[in-house]
Amino acid sequence: MIAPLEELVELLITLPTIGRKSAWRLALHLLDRPEEDVERLAQAIIDARKKIIKCGRCFMYSETDLCAICSSARRDRSLICVVEKSSDVLTIEKIGRYRGVYHVLGGVLSPLAGITPDKLRIAELAKRIAGEHPAELIIGLGGSAEAETTAVYLARLVRSAGVRVTRLARGLPAGMELEYVDQITLGQALNERTDIHYEEQD
Repeated sequence: MIAPLEELVELLITLPTIGRKSAWRLALHLLDRPEEDVERLAQAIIDARKKIIKCGRCFMYSETDLCAICSSARRDRSLICVVEKSSDVLTIEKIGRYRGVYHVLGGVLSPLAGITPDKLRIAELAKRIAGEHPAELIIGLGGSAEAETTAVYLARLVRSAGVRVTRLARGLPAGMELEYVDQITLGQALNERTDIHYEEQD
């Protein structure tokens, strides 16, 4: 077998949703493309990795210290939508109905996997709430058990700040991540968001 081709396939397999068969198809497709096309693709990947950083406020992908959303005077800063990853911001933005700002947690709580509050951007969120005094915190973390645990944790965290905490409506399919939800369903879930209720612990 051709060693460089095998290495390319192994690297492609590490990408999300790419299995071995898909990796082989992509690798062979790249070999058939003109050399200049492959070089442009490789350079685009390198440029994106070097030039794109995390927004200093919401941690969304950005080319500058503050992303376009955080730096926009047209956004409603009284609404903060908490999402798991940057791709969720892009998914919500596609529906064009949300005018607030975001906070990217970087994951959801999962003690069994070693993801505890200190591994996420929860402390940064608490600092934002204390400094920006939003009226509402929208939990947009999908429908998994880990997302539910994280939502309740965040609701308890901000209860003393007098901030309303809501979640996307239950029209979202259970266990599905936001980036795979169709825009109509996600738009309805955003418009029909509900308050998060929880029981106080002694």
